[in-house]
Amino acid sequence: MKVVSVISTKGGTGKTTTTTNLGAISADAGLRTLLIDLDPVQPSCSSYFQLENEARGGIYDLLAFNVTDLDRIVSKTVIPNLSVIVSNDINNQLNNLLLQAPDGRLRLANLMPAFQDHFDLVLIDTQGARSAMLEMVVLASNLAISPLPPNMLTAREFNRGTMQMLEGLRAYSRLGLQTPPVKIVINSLDQTTDAKRIHAMVREVFESNADVSVLESVVPSAVVFRAAATQGIPAHRLEHRQPSNRQSPSALNVIRNLAIEVFPQWRERFEALTEEAVVQRILEGRNHG
Repeated sequence: MKVVSVISTKGGTGKTTTTTNLGAISADAGLRTLLIDLDPVQPSCSSYFQLENEARGGIYDLLAFNVTDLDRIVSKTVIPNLSVIVSNDINNQLNNLLLQAPDGRLRLANLMPAFQDHFDLVLIDTQGARSAMLEMVVLASNLAISPLPPNMLTAREFNRGTMQMLEGLRAYSRLGLQTPPVKIVINSLDQTTDAKRIHAMVREVFESNADVSVLESVVPSAVVFRAAATQGIPAHRLEHRQPSNRQSPSALNVIRNLAIEVFPQWRERFEALTEEAVVQRILEGRNHG
């Protein structure tokens, strides 16, 4: 089971868009995929896709009471193979609870083996601020993805916040927990000269960093990703063909290439998601509904 956190210490970088779209295309590729919403302030991941079967509990039950009964905490979306643990920390209590608990930052890592036999991939959406909860998520992950819009303020915050947090967590290696490698995905790249310059600068800064790499795949600034969120549809299903009036690739092409680069072990599964295969998934979904 691969556990991937989508992180940034700054809000508005595209974490939920990245989490949900990677999750949906992985589910369409046949991977048993679980989304975990750990953003109590803006729990968008919880309601991104329509739920077919909503569990009574969610993330509060998992982390506050160590409930790992899937029937109680895991909801099923209308997309086959895609489940979600919703954020039900309505009073935003979990962060304080984790700060006070002896195993606070280790709790999620200790609980993840309960999902090992049920899922191939776990994707965790996080809040855009440094906290005990974010540190707990990173320590439970095999890999961290950090969406980074190409603007100077966000790039500086990544260096100041995310990198400092990762450095501070290295001490946990004495407990057998390694900080995961971080893959930066340039998100919402437009065609302005400034965006392209910052994009090139980010690549140059991390070129020789052993722990942080910048993915070749880039998510363009495109209306389809906002439209997909509004409609609760995976972007690769909403736009599986390249529009005739646009040079940039389809959302299917963008997300599929990103998934292949992030999860090379499942390349063949993602490559099999051709336009025709995605149309078949859409038709199956309509028939199911």
